[in-house]
Amino acid sequence: MNIADMPTSIPSALLPKRRAADVAYDTIEAMISTLALQPGSPVVEADITEHTGLGRTPVREALLRMVSIGLIVQLPRRGLQVSNIDLADHLDVIQTRRALERLIASCAARRATAPQRAAILRCGEAMVQAAERGDLDDYMLADHQLDIVVHQASQNHSAVKCVAPLIVQCRRFWYAYQHEGDVAEGARAHMHLAQGIATGNEAHAMDGANQLMDYLEHFARRIIDQ
Repeated sequence: MNIADMPTSIPSALLPKRRAADVAYDTIEAMISTLALQPGSPVVEADITEHTGLGRTPVREALLRMVSIGLIVQLPRRGLQVSNIDLADHLDVIQTRRALERLIASCAARRATAPQRAAILRCGEAMVQAAERGDLDDYMLADHQLDIVVHQASQNHSAVKCVAPLIVQCRRFWYAYQHEGDVAEGARAHMHLAQGIATGNEAHAMDGANQLMDYLEHFARRIIDQ
């Protein structure tokens, strides 16, 4: 079961409305970020359509969207292919994501509703509990759900649109090299971020975003320096 298929603990009232193309996008994104679709592997529209059970139009729309943000590349005479993980570029991805995550955390701390703050805190707690159990599936599910509510709470659609593909790149990098990661450390950083937003403390929330990016940067440097 991939992230897009997993049940959610977020109240339905807090979930954004989803078109068929959004469902297709989330499913393909989960396949890429969890390495079910390996970097460099071909992407066949008919196979994706069969896997998702959705029509060709929403799948095609989702694939074009992924080409536009670089998760999938279109090669002459070779069709679509999952983009490769670029180690040299990954630190730039994190640096760019850091600026956006700080902005989103600040906006969410100011603008989140009471139900959103409660849901954000529950997601952070779920990540800590999953890390303690060593359950990577539940950990990544809670991480994904935290992103959903924080992004909605921020009400900053421009920042969310920019950060979304960077999150997928980081998630895919983590799955590829997860044996080098410390999920407990990652959970603590997410919890710090969640607490800052839940309490409406912008400085605390931005510090949590910084801690999370520090964790991802140190993780990436361990891989790159090997």
